[in-house]
Amino acid sequence: MHPNAEHVQAAISGRGLDCQVIELPASTRTAADAAKALATSVAQIIKSLLFIAGDEPLLVLASGINRVNVDKLSAVVGGTASRADADTVKKVTGFPIGGVAPTGLKEKVRVLIDEDLRQHRELWAAAGTPHAVFRCSPDDLVSLTGGTFVDLKEEC
Repeated sequence: MHPNAEHVQAAISGRGLDCQVIELPASTRTAADAAKALATSVAQIIKSLLFIAGDEPLLVLASGINRVNVDKLSAVVGGTASRADADTVKKVTGFPIGGVAPTGLKEKVRVLIDEDLRQHRELWAAAGTPHAVFRCSPDDLVSLTGGTFVDLKEEC
């Protein structure tokens, strides 16, 4: 197993959860790729997106079918939020874009979870690489991240 995937598995196990990291031959870099590789819906894929508000990094865990409304995010955090660049993502999380896990992060980060993810019993998150994922429940996601459910969805 890739060292990043092993690191994520250790973080999951360290929280006392039974979620298992798996590596797939197909890419899971995008939500659509992951859903296809896992034969599940895009809505059940967790997109891990890093934003910066002032000096504070924020990890937004969004449903694969949703876009994050930056104005809503800025209102929640009380400051202007913007997407982090690839170098910042790697520096803060320790993971490359397309493999950012919601746990095992390099730095302590505030986590906000798309409330639409509560609709599903089974969710899939990246596990450190664009080929590694793990299955979890919404409750597992909160246990792993200490995150809070919020409405950040861009309305169509």
